[in-house]
Amino acid sequence: MAKVAISGYYGFKNFGDEAILNVLVNHLKNIGCNDITVFSSDVAYTEKEYGVKAVKRFDIKNVISVLKSTDVLISGGGSLLQDVTSLKSLVYYSFIIALGILFNKKVIIFAQGIGPLNSYISKLIVKNLLKYCTYVSVRDENSLNILKKFGVKADLVCDPIYSIEVKDAQCDGSIGIQLREFKTMNYNLLQKLALLIITKFPDRKIRIFSLQKTQDYELSKKFETILKSFNSEINTEIIEDDIINNISRLEYLFAMRFHAVLVALKYGIKTCAINYDIKVEKLASDANIPMISMDAGENLEDVYSRLVGLEHSNLSQFVNSKIFDWSNFDNLI
Repeated sequence: MAKVAISGYYGFKNFGDEAILNVLVNHLKNIGCNDITVFSSDVAYTEKEYGVKAVKRFDIKNVISVLKSTDVLISGGGSLLQDVTSLKSLVYYSFIIALGILFNKKVIIFAQGIGPLNSYISKLIVKNLLKYCTYVSVRDENSLNILKKFGVKADLVCDPIYSIEVKDAQCDGSIGIQLREFKTMNYNLLQKLALLIITKFPDRKIRIFSLQKTQDYELSKKFETILKSFNSEINTEIIEDDIINNISRLEYLFAMRFHAVLVALKYGIKTCAINYDIKVEKLASDANIPMISMDAGENLEDVYSRLVGLEHSNLSQFVNSKIFDWSNFDNLI
């Protein structure tokens, strides 16, 4: 079996990216590929969590050594090739891909979201680099259209998290809130969302999910404080671990992060997306679930009515229609 190196946003303990890595590593092992090295920000965590080898992502000497001895470089999943976070991030992931191409390895772009690409240099890098990759797959139509304009052939696949197996869940009637820091985060959204929760679910346990400590935890604490300013007796808990199991117990979820929404839908949980990014907007539209904008300008009574009216069977039908196609990937491995 091939020796595989994996490049992505790994080791930062971001729930969505770590869940993708878990799906990817499990699939590789299931098809008999056990020589796997991940470029990670936390080598010890990645090695222990996934049973793989790992090297520091910015230890360029060791990264080059791994790439020279590997057969396949997998870049992804997630949204690695974009310049909204920073141009530096895009340059790093592109540099790893370029090394794989330079060393004449099979290079797989795995279920990535491409863009936004705002600068000319970003577009130039992605356009000229991906043409030389062995196989490119993207997780949404917008990414596919970007690459079509660049003349890059790509397959459209669903997000790998649709592949996770869900166990029978025991709903305990709790309400989930998942927020993340973002440039458009504002007090108006937090205030209106807290009022909605207090009004509609005064006697429920409120689980506030921090899916990446550096971006979510302080905001989770802030939202908890706002809730308690309205009702000091409300039962709240900030959840940082065992995320999937805790999501599975919810009756309702209000969430910003794409993968929080996706996992909830896998369990048939009535979910309202908070639209901070086009990928979340697209998922909410495809799944036909309610959505709140970052300024919370919607009539939240209408949003609540739509949320309550969601049918478990419709949510299940949507997620079950999404089957990740591994065939081209497996042929290359």
